[in-house]
Amino acid sequence: MKKVLIINGHPDKQSFCNELALSYKKGADSVGAECRLVNLTDLKFNPSLANGFRKRTELEPDLLMMQQEILKADHIVLVYPNWWATYPALLKGFIDRTFLPGFAFRYRENSVLVDKLLSGKSARLIVTMDSPKWYYSIFVKSPGHNSMKTGILGFCGIKPVKITVFNPIKNSTENKRKEWLQQAEQLGEHLK
Repeated sequence: MKKVLIINGHPDKQSFCNELALSYKKGADSVGAECRLVNLTDLKFNPSLANGFRKRTELEPDLLMMQQEILKADHIVLVYPNWWATYPALLKGFIDRTFLPGFAFRYRENSVLVDKLLSGKSARLIVTMDSPKWYYSIFVKSPGHNSMKTGILGFCGIKPVKITVFNPIKNSTENKRKEWLQQAEQLGEHLK
């Protein structure tokens, strides 16, 4: 049985991202996956990595629990809105505080290379945005996708990382949103 961790990175639980996360979970549950859905807004933690990597900042119980959930998961689904071409501060703070050296990767002595400690896991990004895909790709150069796929998850050994974008959210119709929710459920059914 595949273990799936779904992380909703939108700070508002009334958001469309929450509905997408629930739809993905519904699909994954229907095929017998062991799913856990976590809303980052429910966790209690300081999103600031106050001392950088210079000095260890003790992890709050919720972050310790999330590290265990990440280790148990075969597949990680991150659901979030694209804000200012990347992702919300809450999600960035969660990553800064959780994907730490010794947990997600390990520096090699006298080397620029790292050991990727989260290898063997796959991921799906479900991203909402108002910008057209072509504009985000051609003119903005997809910084959020690149950062998450390569700079964070890939750096820690998680691959493949697949991306699904639902856009434009602004001015979308109720029928279009229902269609997107069905797509998210189908992604869950296929554990993609």
